[in-house]
Amino acid sequence: MSPLNHVLVATDLSTSARNAAERAAQLSQAQQASLDLLYVANPVPFERLKQLLVPDDDLLKRVLDTAGEKIRALAALLFQRHAIAAGVQVAHGAVVAEITRVVQDKGSNLLVCGAKGQSVARRLLLGSTVHKLLNRMPCPLLVVKQAPRDAYRTVLVPVDFSASSLRAIERAKAVAPQAEIVLLHVYEAPFESSMRFAHIDRDTLTHYRNVIRKDAVQQLAALAEAAGLADARQIIVHGDPGWRIAEQEQVLECDLIVVGKQGESAFEELLIGSVTKHVLNECQCDVLVSP
Repeated sequence: MSPLNHVLVATDLSTSARNAAERAAQLSQAQQASLDLLYVANPVPFERLKQLLVPDDDLLKRVLDTAGEKIRALAALLFQRHAIAAGVQVAHGAVVAEITRVVQDKGSNLLVCGAKGQSVARRLLLGSTVHKLLNRMPCPLLVVKQAPRDAYRTVLVPVDFSASSLRAIERAKAVAPQAEIVLLHVYEAPFESSMRFAHIDRDTLTHYRNVIRKDAVQQLAALAEAAGLADARQIIVHGDPGWRIAEQEQVLECDLIVVGKQGESAFEELLIGSVTKHVLNECQCDVLVSP
């Protein structure tokens, strides 16, 4: 991934989304990338509200006008704090389709959003929006969960040795060029559960795991070398990938996890998809999802 040149923030103007905008401004300022803020209103709920409760043709317009005022105020705040002039855009339509269109029009190579909104309804909406964006993945998606302070310092990159692993490492380097990058591989020996059911003795199972681990050590070293990170910290652990990633996040005090969306096969795509969702739901630090 080349250095950042355009960052787009999809915002619902909640506190969580403001944190996302702050992080995006930090990244844009550090890498001299341009920045745009986008608010999209879905007109369908307002049409239903107008039909049921408020017969007001100007309802959506007033919502967009208010959003415009707030997003311009946010842009002014970002300029004051980070000396970066953010463009602002307010639109209405299908939220994911509009975000995807703007990403393509602007040539964005990073999309940033908050993890949740102000209310239960907004959390559900934004959660749904994030998952729909994951399915489309117009570009790498950064989900901001914490109020940003400093630049990213410790970045965890879980890898499975597919081609997407190298892409994830390259994106970690692009987004956090000054951070320590830690490579993590979580393995569970193939057919291990079947071997347990077959009552294979513990020594045989341990030997089997050790063989798999030895191969993983070699593959991880080769991947680090190919990524130009031969001296990076490399961790290999046994267990469930989602839970082990969350565990290492806490142990290492990571402030960013970069995870690939999918593997090389249909089975891996399903597996990695579930791991990505687990990381997004359970981990506390920011998460960058790489296509």
